[in-house]
Amino acid sequence: MTFTRRVSSCFSQFLGFANRSFNSYKLPGDPSSSPSLTYGIHIFHCPDEVGIVAKLSECIASRGGNILGADVFVPQNKNVFYSRSEFVFDPVRWPRKQMDEDFLKLSNMFSAIRSVVRVPALDPKFKMAVLASKQDHCLVDLLYGWQEGRLPVDITCVISNHHRGPNNNVMHFLERNGIPYHYLHTTEENKREREILELVLNTDFLVLARYMQVLSGQFLRTYGKDVINIHHGLLPSFKGGNPCKQAFDAGVKLIGATSHFVTEELDSGPIIEQMVERVSHRDNLQSFVQKSENLEKQCLAKALRWYCELRVLPYEENRTVVF
Repeated sequence: MTFTRRVSSCFSQFLGFANRSFNSYKLPGDPSSSPSLTYGIHIFHCPDEVGIVAKLSECIASRGGNILGADVFVPQNKNVFYSRSEFVFDPVRWPRKQMDEDFLKLSNMFSAIRSVVRVPALDPKFKMAVLASKQDHCLVDLLYGWQEGRLPVDITCVISNHHRGPNNNVMHFLERNGIPYHYLHTTEENKREREILELVLNTDFLVLARYMQVLSGQFLRTYGKDVINIHHGLLPSFKGGNPCKQAFDAGVKLIGATSHFVTEELDSGPIIEQMVERVSHRDNLQSFVQKSENLEKQCLAKALRWYCELRVLPYEENRTVVF
């Protein structure tokens, strides 16, 4: 049993705000205000006690900031507090460095396990590398979302154990956008993990876009940052080669996809998002596979967007809080 406390601040001047850019927002009807306000996000994870929400609100309001919305989660019978706040502020009145110092004071006050503040308009974008194999659907969807601005990251490179020729559409896209492509042939004896680590040294996180190689525990410990994976929801019933064909032949009625953090235990890391869709006797193998691949694309895109928006927090040993 758990319960969620939700705190919202909604004022008339912010009606329709969700449909506008969060990078800057002009406050109407206030000639004394700064020409624009800037959007920020703060997440907080600490032992629970009375007064945390009040202090968070005071920290933002004391610098002239305004909370647009706040989500709070306190699991029942567990002394732990999670929150995610969205706010706007005047960067002249509340400089970015001062903001870090103010939230650090709160972090020390409540012995926070995690306290992260992010200002998308001012902070560098997350650096992300993508690992992929032969299947292109997740990789292509990810690249298209990035091109359209739905994925606020810098893609440092694409790494694959599958060779793509110069006339491949993916290669054309990467060349046009200046994204390096590294082909690393792998074998059972050599997964090329040392070379991969060298290529992703300066990234903030990795994405496995249907990368059909298992990363070793040594790799994960050495990299030391988050790795996000996507896989179909046909496991564990249909393992091995061509699981979609196996599931189709078995006449399953529900298919799905799971996006999760990678841990040393295969496909068992904390789940970020899961999606399902119904299939029926009217589906042929082609439509069955297409539905499965569409779920994988949508599920991975949601997980990455939520991760970049600081909506995903670790909870207990193998769970997540997703605001």
